[in-house]
Amino acid sequence: MVSNEVRGSFHFLQQENIRLKEENETLRDELVQLRRILHSLGKLSQMAVTISPRTNIIKLLDEILAAALGSISAQDGSLLLVDEEKKELVFVSVHGRIREKLLRHRIPIGAGIAGWVAQYATPQIIANVYTDPRFSSSVDKIFEFKTRSMLCVPILRADRVMGVIQALNKSNHREFAQADLVLLGIVAQLAADALARAESVSD
Repeated sequence: MVSNEVRGSFHFLQQENIRLKEENETLRDELVQLRRILHSLGKLSQMAVTISPRTNIIKLLDEILAAALGSISAQDGSLLLVDEEKKELVFVSVHGRIREKLLRHRIPIGAGIAGWVAQYATPQIIANVYTDPRFSSSVDKIFEFKTRSMLCVPILRADRVMGVIQALNKSNHREFAQADLVLLGIVAQLAADALARAESVSD
């Protein structure tokens, strides 16, 4: 006759086996995604160093943004460039539900979280934007959008802020992690290299 203790141990082992299988599948999926991300960023890096006067830099930045958002499972995001003369940020690439509406929209440097990041050249990870006093809900109200969480990193070349990249609302209502911020920072550096290269070939 099998004792309750043996039955309990057997049940525990069954459950542990199921958990390990699920964990294995998750790790395998993450590895596949990571390989896809690295391949995509590798291609974009090659494109960034081969920029010519004929290169459509906005299209390249759009592809860089798409790769960034896909890599961190963000539902929406944008790439904004600094208009140094007007001291504004311009939405030059937008992905997500309000893509067409938000393109070419402008916000002052210093306004909102993106404006703060541009002003202070400091990346930010925010789990709930409505608890952050820097958050401006004006874009949400104008374009009928709902921002929940945000990553925002500066596009830096030496000490010069060329723009910012922001990722919004991680899928499945999960929170952005520090690893997401690091990856977005790498993508921002890729964007900075592309912009610097575009400026050099246009001179």
